[in-house]
Amino acid sequence: MPDAPEPRRAVGRMLALALATAAWSCAPPVTESPAASFPATPASLLVSGGTVVTLDAADTVLAGGAVAVVAGRIAAIGPAAELEAAYPEARRVDAGGGIIMPGLVNAHTHAPMVLFRGLADDLDLMEWLQGHIFPAEAEHVDEEFVRWGTRLACLEMLRGGTTTFADMYYFEDVIAREVERCGIRAVLGETLIDFPAPDHETWDEAVAYTRRFVERWRGHERIRPAVAPHAPYTVSGEHLVAAHALAAELDVPLLIHLAEDRHEVADVRSRTGTTSIDYLDRLGVLQDRVLAAHVVWPTAAEIELLAERRVGVAHCPQSNMKIAAGVAPVPAMLAAGVAVALGTDGAASNNDLDLWEEIDTAAKLHKVVAADPTVVDARQAVRMATIEGARALDMEDEIGSLEVGKRADLVVVGVDGFHQQPHYGLYSLLAYSTKAADVDTVIVDGVVVVENGRVLTVDAAATLARAAEYRDRIRPAP
Repeated sequence: MPDAPEPRRAVGRMLALALATAAWSCAPPVTESPAASFPATPASLLVSGGTVVTLDAADTVLAGGAVAVVAGRIAAIGPAAELEAAYPEARRVDAGGGIIMPGLVNAHTHAPMVLFRGLADDLDLMEWLQGHIFPAEAEHVDEEFVRWGTRLACLEMLRGGTTTFADMYYFEDVIAREVERCGIRAVLGETLIDFPAPDHETWDEAVAYTRRFVERWRGHERIRPAVAPHAPYTVSGEHLVAAHALAAELDVPLLIHLAEDRHEVADVRSRTGTTSIDYLDRLGVLQDRVLAAHVVWPTAAEIELLAERRVGVAHCPQSNMKIAAGVAPVPAMLAAGVAVALGTDGAASNNDLDLWEEIDTAAKLHKVVAADPTVVDARQAVRMATIEGARALDMEDEIGSLEVGKRADLVVVGVDGFHQQPHYGLYSLLAYSTKAADVDTVIVDGVVVVENGRVLTVDAAATLARAAEYRDRIRPAP
């Protein structure tokens, strides 16, 4: 991207807002009804009365099984009768004949863009950004906006069974507070960009803030801080190296958009003489702490490089389709051993945060492109939203599958919907028939945060009312 013309500050601020494509900001919590208070953690929990789908290395499935949780971790998995006898004092969660499985992992999103959902659809990327999103963000995005956007996003993700998400934007300290309050798990990257941004005027200010943010949240049970240089076309080579050094020093992940569309690849090549992926590798940035979003345009050699460097990839099929960015070569990445996760991207370019739709789309899209119905089968698509998502985030030792010792992030999925009957295979049922509304119970870190389809940690009525106010404020004039 060429240097922005004068007045640089005004243009840069709009570019920073739109190119990062999402905002999370949560000023100190407001006073709300008791329904918004965080549930107490039981000493132990027993989820039984269903089929346990572990997503472990052997894809173990246990009919009539149960999962015992103690102090936020999975203590045992086994036949329900045995665990009921072993944990007589545990709080019981009845799966009602449904599926007990790991919570979903949304590996890339810009959460508060839910408040721009449907604002501008069916447009070329540049027209969408410059004609609609840039002006809307410049006019409306502030801390109050992103606070309520955060809550609406958490409401949507938790209700649909997402227990972990990765997000990039500004004001990450207040974002972390809101994530803590909502009870979800998150990897939160403070965005670094070469333009004045909503929270910092200069690169140095943003780096200093990032350091304080990481040091404050390091070691939190559900929040993993990260460093997030926006992209190789919005951050200079010098600053990409500095961001990587900061992430390495602080021992945290690095989140970045990479090889997202042809414009990016062409821009980087015109400036550096090479592709986005090769450019990052030459800078020494392409390492195992990196989670790269989109990766639509890698070469065959770069796919092997991603696998060799153990870079995680967040595949966002619906967003990439909607803005016509292209189709990422996921079958080739999987064959090479790349950890490929699923992400929704922001709801302004998707238009939801529903990972069940991404599972279904990922499984079907690549069959069409490859003209091969066997690629990205149902089982693989479900794994991309669970254990492979955890692997891409370098969190597979903690989440992504139901195994003794891991964090107790699990969901109960109902299987009695009209759209689910009849069913003959678990992975077919999960990948091609199940919807977000089928999720009944969500547990994060051993705490029930969704019960009977109701989110316990977010005041839904207040959040929806505020979203409606933003709609009326933002709605374009007729």
